[in-house]
Amino acid sequence: MIYELRIYDCLPGRLPALLKRFNEHTLAIWDRHGIRQAGFFTTVIGENSNRLTYFIAWESLADREAKWAAFISDPAWHKARDDSERDGPIIANISSQLLAPTAFSSVK
Repeated sequence: MIYELRIYDCLPGRLPALLKRFNEHTLAIWDRHGIRQAGFFTTVIGENSNRLTYFIAWESLADREAKWAAFISDPAWHKARDDSERDGPIIANISSQLLAPTAFSSVK
């Protein structure tokens, strides 16, 4: 099992639009493609209050490659993204890391 840590820094005032897109569209599309989220978080105290941080659980790098490619080419995803950005862009920056749990991690 590997975990992907993704951090989305939103443009000022646009975090609610991103949260709405995930809640109303993205997660259902992920379900269709077998993508399993492992937690979503907003920043209460920290460097950026316009940030969404989340984890995705993958069986392997090959699993990630196949499922993510299917997701990003899905017309429903393109429509949801485009519709959510009608009032302007949402994301200023995205960062991603692929992480492997240590032998002593409570998450395996």
